[in-house]
Amino acid sequence: MSNKEKVEELSRAEEKALKGGGEKRINRQHAEGKLTARERLELLVDKGSFFELGMMAQHQCHDFGMEKKRPLGDGVITGYGRIEGRKIFVYIQDFTVMGGSVGFVHSDKICRTINMARESGVPVIGLLDSSGARIQEGSGAYSKIFYENVKASGVVPQISAVMGNCAGGGVYSPALTDFVFMVKDKSQMFITGPNVIKAVTGKDITMQELGGAKPHSTVSGVCDFVASDDEDCLKKIRELISFLPSNYKEQPPKVDTGDDPNRCADDILDIIPERLKAAYDMHKVINKIVDRGEFLEIKPKFAPNMITGLARLDGSTVGIVANQPAWLAGVIDCDASDKAGSFYRFCDAFNIPIITFVDVPGYLPGVEQEYKGIIRHGAKMLYGFCEATVPKLTCIIRKAYGGAFAAMGPKVMGADVIFAWPTAEVAVMGPEAAANILYRNELNEVEDKERFKEEKANYYRKMFTSPFYGASNQRIDIIIRPAETRPQLIKALEMLKNKQQTMPDKKHGLMPV
Repeated sequence: MSNKEKVEELSRAEEKALKGGGEKRINRQHAEGKLTARERLELLVDKGSFFELGMMAQHQCHDFGMEKKRPLGDGVITGYGRIEGRKIFVYIQDFTVMGGSVGFVHSDKICRTINMARESGVPVIGLLDSSGARIQEGSGAYSKIFYENVKASGVVPQISAVMGNCAGGGVYSPALTDFVFMVKDKSQMFITGPNVIKAVTGKDITMQELGGAKPHSTVSGVCDFVASDDEDCLKKIRELISFLPSNYKEQPPKVDTGDDPNRCADDILDIIPERLKAAYDMHKVINKIVDRGEFLEIKPKFAPNMITGLARLDGSTVGIVANQPAWLAGVIDCDASDKAGSFYRFCDAFNIPIITFVDVPGYLPGVEQEYKGIIRHGAKMLYGFCEATVPKLTCIIRKAYGGAFAAMGPKVMGADVIFAWPTAEVAVMGPEAAANILYRNELNEVEDKERFKEEKANYYRKMFTSPFYGASNQRIDIIIRPAETRPQLIKALEMLKNKQQTMPDKKHGLMPV
């Protein structure tokens, strides 16, 4: 074979690899409303930026007739490219090639991609669409991927998008990454599928009911973002990457948003009802403060009583954790604790300042919550906030009661600056409940009990829950006009941008899990 013929042989092999599983299987993928792996790749990375590794890889299995089926690439596309000019590594399972099943060569390609991303200090993105483990090759292929996920955790951002099937042991790889995307009506994740559940429990359930985007984004909390289709999913991934640093040693990228850092929100106070127990939407407060009102919310439908997400202030990324009075009055429960505690730790791992907006009446009471482990789950928030060494700002909007305020970041838990609106109330409990306890003996002796309780509650509110009382004992650093919240936060972040905090030497802490 001449040198020219050898080059032509390479071209034919490349052409074959680019066709994936062939026209018939590609058409089937399209008929199901899904893009192919190559099409997904083109939408994810900047045009012309992708450099593929392992295109000629083939499985090494010669049992069960597998020697007759050795497709190039072994069902997964791996390599590196760029998103808005920033380098990323990516692995994309190709369902048209052996159902995207995971064998040892397939697994090795993914592991090498994650390893190279970690060593290069750039994010790694996995687009998952697989029928599961390749049983002809035996067990162990997934475990290597889990190991690499854990080694890369906290070193570089890891993002997973389940864009089709992800079942059995394979679900643990996305679960070990930082963010999980799913596509409405197309994605599904579960340890055991409907057939197994039917056989064991007798219960009939569909794949989407069991492991679709809806249950995982509202009940289990596995899914962080839900997309309407493949295109929307890939667009959302690109948006998320824009907020994140490439690795733990870097700061998040700063963007010129064109929003004046000194801009005030003169109508922000109108959002807050005059009646203390009346609900309002904390999203409206956040949108008034952040650059251009743009807020990328994470897990919006899971534990909606707690808001978490990324935004920018003066072009710099910040992580926001806020109570949501419009849902369960903003109380903290087990799911909200998990959601916020995990987000605190992510922000700290990747140098993203934390800002909390506080309006919390307490923890959700009840036997169900106690049995579910609110003590253990609630401790995750405390641990995550205390452990974080990034700049931490707390802004008290309204209620900051009891131990629930501890989870939102008081000064004694490591907050750098505590802001409070004049509408703030900081106390062990609400004035009405405090009056009932403090004056219970007197209540038994007076005739007009309601009037007496109201008077004592107002006294307690004025003397002990007022932000001026909190400022007098330095639990609050500054009482601000609500309209000035944005410039005040930006100035504080500027002051703290070179913050250095060293934690006690240890192998690692033991966060409640």
